[in-house]
Amino acid sequence: MKTPKEIQDIARHVIADEKKAIEGLEKYIDNAFSDAVQTIFSASGRVVITGIGKSANIAAKIVSTLNSTGTPALFMHAADAIHGDLGMLQPHDVVICISKSGNTPEIKVLIPLVKNFGNRLIAIVGNPDSFLAHEADIVLLSPVPHEACPNNLAPTSSTTAQLVMGDALAVALIECRNFSARDFARFHPGGALGKQLYMRVSDLYCQNEKPQVAPTASIRDTILEMTSRRLGCTVVVDPLRPGTVLGIITDGDLRRMLNGGAPLDGLTAADIMSPHPKTIADSEYAVAALHLMRTHSITQLIVTDANGCYLGIVHLHDILREGII
Repeated sequence: MKTPKEIQDIARHVIADEKKAIEGLEKYIDNAFSDAVQTIFSASGRVVITGIGKSANIAAKIVSTLNSTGTPALFMHAADAIHGDLGMLQPHDVVICISKSGNTPEIKVLIPLVKNFGNRLIAIVGNPDSFLAHEADIVLLSPVPHEACPNNLAPTSSTTAQLVMGDALAVALIECRNFSARDFARFHPGGALGKQLYMRVSDLYCQNEKPQVAPTASIRDTILEMTSRRLGCTVVVDPLRPGTVLGIITDGDLRRMLNGGAPLDGLTAADIMSPHPKTIADSEYAVAALHLMRTHSITQLIVTDANGCYLGIVHLHDILREGII
């Protein structure tokens, strides 16, 4: 068994090897890469990505990335393709074949069949002299000096290079499509990521009480309002202009008042409120509320409508409950 230090050194060598492999890809970003992006972007069909072995796993991941960023894609395992799955190919689809050697038996059988269908073929391949490289319409080279595996056998650096080349294609297509965060949200409605991209403040504050007092409210009435609404604050509103926010009183304001030693008799909400409180429009994304809270080290925000009228309170706990963080 290796010592902890030896194990750590092995991991560092792997990272260094794969880092070197990725850095070497930069010189292969050329006109062929531009042609590949333009071919995919202008295609009226889908992108069908295929491979064998570990390259097939990389192909499946790139398919997932493309689908989530506005480029319809399908995964077709090279072995299954020659046993019936070629039926998924449509005339206007673009095929991407991923292979390190470009000479595996399944690839040699599959490529002529794809060519017979008349589909455009893009290769992500490590060997420029391979069967795949010679047969493809567009060749994206992804060679690596050696695998991170000590025996130079297990696909490690080579699959990392394939993955990075696929990500480069996906991001270039995102830019070409002007694919926005709002577009992204349409394809990611579930989980924390989806909620960051679609959940708005209006989805959160309506579940809470709406604490409010007039500026002339006594300290006793102010405390009762805060405790009964259980949000750790109350908003001070103008009774003559409904919905107009004058300030906010938080637990911290109460503590500072008590620590100050001022007599409580005669004090009103206006005497201890913090004027110009932080607010957020109900139409804003919940993640924007989180950012505002973090920036100002606060746990609640006053929610207003488009005209600045008080609607309610959004609390950090609301965001935590939804799993947005």
